[in-house]
Amino acid sequence: MAMFILRRLGVMILTALCLTFVVFFLTNLYPNLEKLAKTQGNFRMTDEEVASYLGRNGYLEPLPVKYGQWMGVLPGWTTQAEDGTLRGRCIGPDTPAEEAPRFCGILQGDWGYSTVFKRDVGEIIGEKLALTGRLMFWVMLLMVPSALILGVMAGMREGSRTDRTLSTFAITTTATPEYVSGVLFIAVFASTAVGLKWFKGTATSAMENPTFENFFLPVLTIALYGMGYIARMTRASMAEVMTAQYIRTARLKGVSFPNIVMKHALRNALIAPFTVIMLQFPWLLNGVVIVETLFNYKGFGWTLVQAASNNDIELLLAVSVVSVVVVLVTQLISDIGYVYLNPRISVT
Repeated sequence: MAMFILRRLGVMILTALCLTFVVFFLTNLYPNLEKLAKTQGNFRMTDEEVASYLGRNGYLEPLPVKYGQWMGVLPGWTTQAEDGTLRGRCIGPDTPAEEAPRFCGILQGDWGYSTVFKRDVGEIIGEKLALTGRLMFWVMLLMVPSALILGVMAGMREGSRTDRTLSTFAITTTATPEYVSGVLFIAVFASTAVGLKWFKGTATSAMENPTFENFFLPVLTIALYGMGYIARMTRASMAEVMTAQYIRTARLKGVSFPNIVMKHALRNALIAPFTVIMLQFPWLLNGVVIVETLFNYKGFGWTLVQAASNNDIELLLAVSVVSVVVVLVTQLISDIGYVYLNPRISVT
């Protein structure tokens, strides 16, 4: 198992480097840099003024050099202003040039500076991850148990009326996009003009003080969409297990149906849904973009939209790195958990 984990970690690091380099390359294309310069200056800047701005801020370095500086394996860029003062990636407003470190990249914990929010990117990422993490926690708490219960109930009685009813519900929730269900929930349950007005708060206020009234609708919107997929996977796995030979043997021995389900069928039926459940974490981290924008909940997904729409390169890169790491870590946990749940799988 130790060698298996080490091999996977090696593959994860290589994959992360490749993916981050691709994102770095795309975000540092010259049209994006030109747009950034004009956004920070003015849109009437000439080509010479754009090139001067990009040169002063280290954007005209060769791509491998810029990537190494961003990662923190190469010394940060420095330029000299007209008055003789030094400027550079590692030289901050409170850090004199002679005291500035040579390396200041991701490996040193320096995520850069946001050109939109005018703050350190690391602070923004930590704050927004905490907000989205709170949302993800309650979504998983509602979505996973509900989906497993629906899937197990449907799979126990394959082809019955209960199975057809629950399967129809699961398919309906999965087929309904978040922007449709979210708008419907707002119109029916929270609109002040029409609707039931059960939820009076807004998701923006939930950032400071989450309550049932201002936080339940975004949680429900995300949970319903993911619930159907997990439920259908659980139902298919449960239905397959219930027809296995050892289940028939247990029935012939007179074991009660609840004991057959809980002691024999459930563990094997949860092997496939476990992988699906683990894949919900990266989906939630990046898939909340629509819901957070719709409910104006300024979390990680909302930050991704702001970074992309405003060409905030440093923030967009940081969001991409976090997303890549979350996807790779959840994949590793999923593989390890799958091995433990299924003893027939051996790793060397």
